[in-house]
Amino acid sequence: MTITDKLRTPTDGPPARRRRPPASTGVYVVKVVGLTLIAATLVSVLPTVVATGQWGFLAVFVAVAALLVAVYSTRRAVPAKYLVPGVTMLLLFLVYPIMLTFQLSTTNYGDGTRSSRSEAITRIVGTSAVQVPGGAVYSLVVGTQGTPTAGPFAFFLVDTQTDQVFRGTQTELTELGPSEVTVADGTVAAADGWTMLTRQQVNAISGADQPLDGFTVPAGDNAVIKVQGFQAITMRTPLVYDKKADTITNTDTGAVYHPERSSSGDRSFFVDADGNRLSNQSWGENVGAFNYERIFTDSRITGPFLSIFLWTVVFATASVGLTFFLGLGLAVVLNDPRLRFQRFYRSALVLPYAIPGFISLMVWSGFWNQRFGLVNQMLGLDVNWLGQTWSARVAVILTNLWMGFPYMFLVCTGALQSIPSELKEAAAIDGASGFTQFRKITFPLLLVSVAPLLVAAFAFNFNNFNAIQLLTRGGPFSSDNPTAGGTDILISYTYRLAFGTGGQQIGFASAVSVVLFVLTGAIAAVQFRATRFLEDVN
Repeated sequence: MTITDKLRTPTDGPPARRRRPPASTGVYVVKVVGLTLIAATLVSVLPTVVATGQWGFLAVFVAVAALLVAVYSTRRAVPAKYLVPGVTMLLLFLVYPIMLTFQLSTTNYGDGTRSSRSEAITRIVGTSAVQVPGGAVYSLVVGTQGTPTAGPFAFFLVDTQTDQVFRGTQTELTELGPSEVTVADGTVAAADGWTMLTRQQVNAISGADQPLDGFTVPAGDNAVIKVQGFQAITMRTPLVYDKKADTITNTDTGAVYHPERSSSGDRSFFVDADGNRLSNQSWGENVGAFNYERIFTDSRITGPFLSIFLWTVVFATASVGLTFFLGLGLAVVLNDPRLRFQRFYRSALVLPYAIPGFISLMVWSGFWNQRFGLVNQMLGLDVNWLGQTWSARVAVILTNLWMGFPYMFLVCTGALQSIPSELKEAAAIDGASGFTQFRKITFPLLLVSVAPLLVAAFAFNFNNFNAIQLLTRGGPFSSDNPTAGGTDILISYTYRLAFGTGGQQIGFASAVSVVLFVLTGAIAAVQFRATRFLEDVN
């Protein structure tokens, strides 16, 4: 029998459970308002998500909302109240974009392939249509169940001869009764569950590769209803799509077209037995690892890749090294308490960091100009800084030094002030000089705090697209290789390949992003591993 059992009388019951104090009114109000906003957001996005068929996004959104309600509607699960926000943000803004980018990298999504296979077939069939003699003419209004730019869309048609009202999608034509729509001045003014677009909104989505490009409504007997001006007319197409055989047949000529992957390997077209294309219209599809194979097999990419990779490493290393040592030197000088106007000097040195980066880069682009640039005028030179590879690289590194040293100055200043002064005093008593104190005590202890930030700064400059694009645009370029510039780093080089060759290749760009993500992560991991020796210093 324990001491507690001896002291407890037979009438004593189990120890009373400690009750939590009631929540204050303010906390309760904040909780109710927060949960109400979550529910309102879910309800507001639900119609659009359902209309566009984004079921995966809906499932994730509902799961996150249910998790937040379950955690914060109860007084239990206290650890989860602190963990859920951070984990949710990590999943939504880091893990999910990475997964989405990887998924996109396995497709051929881009200019000319933004539509689905069914939409592409509808456009191919629709563009071959010719007007039917004596065919029906309709007044036309475009409606949407989603946004004015994303849809889904439908044609609301009123027959100018019979006043019959129809709703047409790319798959069917449905006649509507008087109770379903409101007709005014011969056109549909309103319909249940639909929003009618203005002519300006319709014009904005009717261009090439836009949602209404090639939009047609099937009308039976190889006929379709197609837009003509602000009306719609009945047209006949000789093309018939066989869903089972996955072929398109021209009923006038008897030619049969089947889908076939093009020689480039990134898109498919309908071709006949002789390889002649029915149309240049392609569609989005899964291409597997093709984009990754292209990165490592396309001679345009692999040819200058090594030299650009080496310059990227040099650029990132020089940017981090120079900014760090300049910032450290200024921080050490201004850390002396005997220095007058210390705060003024520190504030002045932070000014380049306070100016938006894109403004600084555009200003420095003018400074390096050969004719009227500030650098040549001050130094009395006539150097074409941005027109030669070596001078352009020097200009890029010096500009990045100007933009980056204030950050390192702030970091080193904070790290220096966190080092105990007793250590330096003890070293001074032992006879160590000022330089020896800095080399043996100050610098190693400073690296303990600053080393992870140096790794992060290297990863940032490894993909510092703005510094290259806004200052030199990757140039100068040679006539032998107009694709790879003298100051191109990997991210700017692959950006030009993906977006600057006559059309956007989003799938390919996503594959490049994944490769750069893995490459940067591997380099950062090696760097972090190399800083383990600082644990002994700490």
